[in-house]
Amino acid sequence: MPDFHSELPPMAPPPTLPRQRLRYLRILDVAAGFARKGLDSVVLSEVAAKADVPLGTLYRYFPSATQLVLALYRKQLNDLLAGSSPTAGKAAGKVAAPDLVGVTMEIFHMRLMQPAVEQCLNRAVYVKDNDTTRLLRDIDATAEKAVTAACGDAAIARVLLLTVTGLVQAVRCRRLSLFEAEEDLKKACSLLQRARQAA
Repeated sequence: MPDFHSELPPMAPPPTLPRQRLRYLRILDVAAGFARKGLDSVVLSEVAAKADVPLGTLYRYFPSATQLVLALYRKQLNDLLAGSSPTAGKAAGKVAAPDLVGVTMEIFHMRLMQPAVEQCLNRAVYVKDNDTTRLLRDIDATAEKAVTAACGDAAIARVLLLTVTGLVQAVRCRRLSLFEAEEDLKKACSLLQRARQAA
């Protein structure tokens, strides 16, 4: 993710101790539910209450909603990059193909909260030549590479990414629940994988 500078107070680095790290990740997971509704829906006291952490702890890591949403997006992008890496299975002694459902689901969740991220980025002061449009274009290119690596077919990757776009719109317009959209996306991945194997 390109660097940018914010006029907001600096965040503390992510914790390294296991217990603190779990709390930090729980805050990010809870924040994702709020961020899907837009930046204005990310109220730090509500995130702290739902994550069952003291408000002071949340403020230590994330002094503002903007910083919380951007930290969440960075985590999602890092998860996407790690999940799409063909070397992800090396720890088990083999090179595993990236998980198509996992990679596609990560992109789906990133796109659900994209309006909140755009609001955050529009409030930031950028390093020269790193604007929101370019950043989002880079993320789209990364997403396409990740899905192509996971399924092994550029045409299937494009179909899945278009499916993600449609499902995101359906969730935002409340035609589908988040659960229904996730289930539909899993079915789409399964059907396209079977079609490719049959060909």
